[in-house]
Amino acid sequence: MVVGWTKRIFKKFLVRPVSGKRRERYGVLFTLFIFAFVIVLITNLVTLNKNRFVRPAGTKIYFADNISQAHLEIIRQFNQLHAGEIEIVPIDLPFSKFSTNERKELIARSLRSRSSRIDIFAVDQIWVPRFVKWGEPLSKYFMQTDLSRIVPQALQTCYYQNTLIGIPLYIDLGVLYYRRDLLERVPGGRQICERLKTSIAWEELLRFGQEAFAGKPVYLFQGDSYEGLICNYFEILGNMGGEVFQDGKIQFDTPVGRRSAQFMLDLIKKYHFSPPEVTTFNERESYYYALAYDAPFFRGWSSFLKDMPISNRDSVKVRYLDIAMLPHFDQNLPVTIFGGWNLMISKYSTKKLEAYQFLKFVLEEETQKILFETSGYLPILTRLYEDPEIIAKYPYIEYLKKMMATGRHRPMLIEYTKISDILSFYLNKVLKGEMPVESALPLVDETIYGNQPFLR
Repeated sequence: MVVGWTKRIFKKFLVRPVSGKRRERYGVLFTLFIFAFVIVLITNLVTLNKNRFVRPAGTKIYFADNISQAHLEIIRQFNQLHAGEIEIVPIDLPFSKFSTNERKELIARSLRSRSSRIDIFAVDQIWVPRFVKWGEPLSKYFMQTDLSRIVPQALQTCYYQNTLIGIPLYIDLGVLYYRRDLLERVPGGRQICERLKTSIAWEELLRFGQEAFAGKPVYLFQGDSYEGLICNYFEILGNMGGEVFQDGKIQFDTPVGRRSAQFMLDLIKKYHFSPPEVTTFNERESYYYALAYDAPFFRGWSSFLKDMPISNRDSVKVRYLDIAMLPHFDQNLPVTIFGGWNLMISKYSTKKLEAYQFLKFVLEEETQKILFETSGYLPILTRLYEDPEIIAKYPYIEYLKKMMATGRHRPMLIEYTKISDILSFYLNKVLKGEMPVESALPLVDETIYGNQPFLR
């Protein structure tokens, strides 16, 4: 239509013979017409293609984890650095609402459905073999020079069958917390504080606690039926000199396996060292109880202090908390279990390169400092444990570095989560007095190696 109209105008003004003055006037009019036509054409083209001139929003990367204050800060900094290109969108699975087991099932359910809704997800380091079938192999993204900077104990948990499947976000250690103010008020308490630093024997700790804090809760641990109970059990087992593998096979119905379970029960029933409530405790519940009832000792993770809300009344008590190696038995060396969380990229993500950019950002020194200083998460970069500035501000980091030498990993098996569910179920029954050790642990081994599905 526009072309036909233009032809008619062309014939009227240029083809018909006209006088000189008229030709000059028509030439001016034609020039104005062409100018107006071009303006209209450009305006229409801009209107039709206006989206080409609008800066596109950043690619959204959905990240599922317990979103702490440190998480929020590193996400904010990353998004600012990549404004208009990549945006990390947090999906909060807080420890205050979901246990580690519940988080595992929520993430597994999403990935099982092949959903691309989650791009990056955090896993307990022991879940890596379980989640490997849903994870993107990462060897092609990271150079060996990047990986050589990482604490070996943390990096080790990111491999499955020699394939890099995750990168560590932070590492954790099982530690003994104690209240300096409570110990210093009782006879022999100051000496005990000194003894704790090099790991105290359980036998000595029991004697002291029963004499100094008779009738009160002395030691708290996590005894609910979940992964935290397994960590406590493996630490007791290790501190007795035991191993979970016998002739290359996991077994719990062994002499040292039974002694370990019996000792945990004795802490409640025989020594009255731990209150019966521990059978319902996860980490946070045990921490809150310890502060509320002034328990002088409790087992916890090294990262807990900065990453949980404390009431004003209890915040004063937190100032008197200190950390020590876990107790050992007889002449055995102290043992702690490694914890920590790793980041994986979903194999179903359609934005893997953008997700990799965030994982790379996590490995930067400044990011690791934010995680440590804001929420207490232990760094996964070796250099930060030797940083004079960090050591001057947080001298206990050198002690934790020494403690890493006593660390052990839980069994890195693809069926580990099934083993953990079975063991925690029966151990919890033992601690509640619902089943004797001699009956429970044979059932653990039978159920692990049986063909029947395990139902709680």
